Amino acid sequence: MKGPGIFLAQFVGDDAPFNSLVSMAKWASDLGYKGVQVPSWDPRLFNLDLAAESKAYCDEIKGSLRDEGLELIELASYLQGQVLAMHPAYQKLFQGFYPKGLKGQECVRWATAELQKTIRASAHLGTTNISVMSGGLAWPYIYPWPQRSPGLIEDAFDELVARWLPLLNQASEAGITFGYELHPGSDLFDGATYQKFLDKTDEHPAACLTYDASHFLLQQLDYLDFIKIFKDRIKAFHVKDAEFVPDGMTGVYGGYLDWKQRAGRFRSLGDGEINYSRIFSMLTAAGYEGWAIMEWECCIKSPEQGATEGAEFISRHMIELTDRAFDDFAGSETDSQLNNELLGLSEEP
Repeated sequence: MKGPGIFLAQFVGDDAPFNSLVSMAKWASDLGYKGVQVPSWDPRLFNLDLAAESKAYCDEIKGSLRDEGLELIELASYLQGQVLAMHPAYQKLFQGFYPKGLKGQECVRWATAELQKTIRASAHLGTTNISVMSGGLAWPYIYPWPQRSPGLIEDAFDELVARWLPLLNQASEAGITFGYELHPGSDLFDGATYQKFLDKTDEHPAACLTYDASHFLLQQLDYLDFIKIFKDRIKAFHVKDAEFVPDGMTGVYGGYLDWKQRAGRFRSLGDGEINYSRIFSMLTAAGYEGWAIMEWECCIKSPEQGATEGAEFISRHMIELTDRAFDDFAGSETDSQLNNELLGLSEEP
């Protein structure tokens, strides 16, 4: 595992040092980060159109990061992925995710083109994963009341696959995966929905995962067992904390309250309930070779403090994989004759 990395999206602003990739790189490096995950949608940091066409521009980007001792981990295209499959009920609320004036299939075509650009840009950058959300056509019908029309969810997933499959094929041809972050508001939000998507794409090799335990804790899903089930599909890892403290007033659904008042809420690293010692151990044991990427989404602590503490938190949890057993000192060389005797296989009486 590599790290600590940091996702820059939540820190971008119009004032220095948060208004350019170069100044943010120095800021992140000074905090102890070794890599950055870059949002592909923010022109203050990254020109996706140019990156999709120019390897020279991508080399320049990597060089400017390298000057600050940083690697470019990958591009993230969460907003474009969400717009690819957007239920009409959410079109106005997601207006900030796509150009004004687009409607219906125009949004689908725009998102498809943006994701195609991200694939080409990633190939120029030499990165191998793109973190995305799937979008959500069926999300308004998540709770089965009123009773859902027969076949509604199947039809929604068929359409979701139809929109993603050409992109998955293009990514696979370029040696790139899409890491779906299983996120409420998207049709891929837990293990069951992700498995349904895998089934309908014939286990497509490019349909992979960006693991974020915080979204699972808020759903009360076993985020450790999830690693056991899908470890081979995890290509990126967001390190973000959360807590779930239900009471007599609210639980998983949150009572329409704001983040500070909800039973489930995101927290800065170390302030929540997620067992990151177990997560780092399990991912390391599973052979995960990607990055541990800090993502800040806390309803209490400032982003600056969260970023400062996050680098140390991840560094403290990183595991240097051992190349020896703890009891090697008591071991001995292989002795086939002795093994046969111990197993009762020796011909001697």
